Amino acid sequence: SMGQEGPRLPVGQVGSNRGSVDASAKVVERSDYGCSFCRQFHQETFPTLLSDFVDTGMVEWKFVPFITGMFENSIAVTEAAECVLVQDIDAFESFNSRLWDEQSNWKGSDNPAALVRPWAAAVGVDMDAYDSCLADDERLGRVASSTTLAQQLGVRGTPTFIVLGYPPLQGALPLELFQEVLTAVHAQNTGAGSSPGGENDR
Repeated sequence: SMGQEGPRLPVGQVGSNRGSVDASAKVVERSDYGCSFCRQFHQETFPTLLSDFVDTGMVEWKFVPFITGMFENSIAVTEAAECVLVQDIDAFESFNSRLWDEQSNWKGSDNPAALVRPWAAAVGVDMDAYDSCLADDERLGRVASSTTLAQQLGVRGTPTFIVLGYPPLQGALPLELFQEVLTAVHAQNTGAGSSPGGENDR
């Protein structure tokens, strides 16, 4: 039902962005906070992609949450993440990481909103504004819009990665595959011929 509730918003108005807007490659990630494969990607693969491609200006990465409906507590923690994001992107990144790291804890909680509230306080957001955001469901429409958009794009499972201009990639794929794809896209769009940490960089 979440996918039917959101207003129709363009991809630029949902999610959070990391990296340069001038990057040669654009990636849209659709992940559900409750998805174990999404957690695996964020813990094992994304840190390397972040340092080698995003932080170097080669890739702009957009994370857009997608409520698959498979994990009951995902809506609560996604809304909490949105209420952190509206205040501060750096605080959101820290909160986002903790949601992945402690996935098993909030997924098994009877009150996930109460469980993650101290995590929001720990990243330094204004807690009065945070509580108000949740109480008024200020960002719930945006969460629904993210899911609606994913369904419109044909996303059926998580994680799904859309490298703009190319077919979607699905699943917790090996790091090496992401490196090959992003290096190839960067080379095609800029004429560059070497990869981060590759033979030409040594």
